[in-house]
Amino acid sequence: MNELEKCLAGEWYDCHDEIFLDYKLSARNLLKRYHELSYSQKAEKREILGNLFESIGSNVSVGTPFICDYGVNISLGNNVSINMNCTFVDCNKIKIGSNVLIASNVQIYTATHPVELSDRLTPGWTQEHSEYFCRTYALPVEIGDGCWIGGGVIILPGVKIGHGSVIGAGSVVTRDIPENCVAVGNPCRVIREINKIKG
Repeated sequence: MNELEKCLAGEWYDCHDEIFLDYKLSARNLLKRYHELSYSQKAEKREILGNLFESIGSNVSVGTPFICDYGVNISLGNNVSINMNCTFVDCNKIKIGSNVLIASNVQIYTATHPVELSDRLTPGWTQEHSEYFCRTYALPVEIGDGCWIGGGVIILPGVKIGHGSVIGAGSVVTRDIPENCVAVGNPCRVIREINKIKG
C-alpha cells in the first residue's frame, strides 16, 4: 500500500509523504481565503468549502476561525452548523450527518500515536532520512444525524456518535456513544436517554 492507503486503513504511515504535504498546502491556501471573507459573502464561502471538503450538503455554515489538516477527508450532510474556533484534524475520515449542531471550540481528532515509547519512535530513524521521528496512525470519526456537540468538546480518534445524541459541553469523548442519549464528562458517559421524535 502507498502512504495514503495505509493512513485510511488505520495503519502506521508517514505523514510527511508528498501527498499529505500537498493536502496541507491546499487546505492552508483555501482556509486563508475563507478567513478573509466577510460574514455576508456566503456564495464565496460556499465555493471555498466545496473545494476544501470531500462533500458538503445544503445549508451548511462554518464559523471562523476554522482549522483543519487536509479538508479532503471531511464530509458534511445537510443543515450543519459549525460554530467558531473549531479544529478538525482530518488525517482520516470525519463524517458528519445532517441536522447537526457543533458548538464553538470543538476539537475532532483522527490522528494518534502508539502509547509505548518503544512503539512510538520510528525504528532506525535519522534526520537525514526523514523528518518523521515517530509513528502515527489515524482512525475515522463519525457523528450521526441530529446530533448536538456542546462547546469545547473533544472527540478522539475512532469514535462514533449515534444519531440524535447530545454531547455536553467540555466532554472528552473516548469511546462510541449510542443513539438518542445525553452523554457528558471526561471520559464522556451516557447519563440518560432521549425520547425519539415520532412521525
